Amino acid sequence: PPTRRGPWAAAHSTALPLVINTWNFENAANAAWSALQKAGSVLDAVERGCAQCELEQCDGSVGFGGSPDERGETTLDAMIMNGDTMEVGAVADLRRVKNAVGVARAVMEHTEHTFIVGESATIFAENMGFMSEDLSTNKSIAIFSQWLQQNCQPNYRKNVFPDPSKSCGPYKPKAKLWKPKNPKGNFDPSSHDTIGMIAIGKNGQVAAATSTNGATHKIPGRVGDSPVAGAGAYADSTAGGAAATGDGDIMMRFLPSFLAVDLMRNGAQPTVACKTAISRIKKYYPNFFGAIICANTTGGYGAACNKRPGFSQFPFMVVNPQTNQSQLQKVDCF
Repeated sequence: PPTRRGPWAAAHSTALPLVINTWNFENAANAAWSALQKAGSVLDAVERGCAQCELEQCDGSVGFGGSPDERGETTLDAMIMNGDTMEVGAVADLRRVKNAVGVARAVMEHTEHTFIVGESATIFAENMGFMSEDLSTNKSIAIFSQWLQQNCQPNYRKNVFPDPSKSCGPYKPKAKLWKPKNPKGNFDPSSHDTIGMIAIGKNGQVAAATSTNGATHKIPGRVGDSPVAGAGAYADSTAGGAAATGDGDIMMRFLPSFLAVDLMRNGAQPTVACKTAISRIKKYYPNFFGAIICANTTGGYGAACNKRPGFSQFPFMVVNPQTNQSQLQKVDCF
């Protein structure tokens, strides 16, 4: 697809309806756009787009067969949000069910709850008619086996014994806290780690969704930013939508998607809102890996990312009546 580039995704002309998603996941954008063109709702669009990535195992970081945890298991996180009603459905640590974003929508539409996790989320999914099946693949098993052979490196442990930089667990707390001289920075920019998607209807309706299999070699039970409303994504039909990607353990502490939408509510353009949300995190974690996309209810959109070694540009997909097909755009990180 055609590519556009700007210093921070400079201001774009407005057009509705609109689909925008993180990373160069072209088929996901096309699937969401097709749903809108067939008179589907914005919820249908973001669900269909994220589900496409789940099927395709986008970059190994979405869907089954990727990012095995310390036990070698692939688990999934997902969230969907209705910007008209502010309803949210989310699942985390979901096991043995491939269509995580579909289960998240079932939480929103068939329960009074917002977030269901772990084995209970799987039981809920099965009761809702979702198929239970193994999420492992030969690739994920190989990744896990190689990790064990490398003494479980890298991992996400700290202040424990034995030394987590040299060996596997089981680990126990270390009496005296310590900090490694060279933080490992386990998030690899080449591992995109989530799809975040925003759809805006012709009348300004907003929905957002995310889906991910999380961080490779994560501690079992770990949940990142993706399924957390306001962190991984946020939608409000009075303002717009935002979705984040990157080091979820850091990014979720700042609710960047909520912040960006709130800034747009108060008049900020999408590009400015995105950059401000990233800057808020940079103040405390200048070397974090992350990016965010933003769109307002008139169809304006933008993106921003934090520059670090190996990550100087952030690609994202856009479809609107002006392009009428998925268009790859890139923003220079700052």
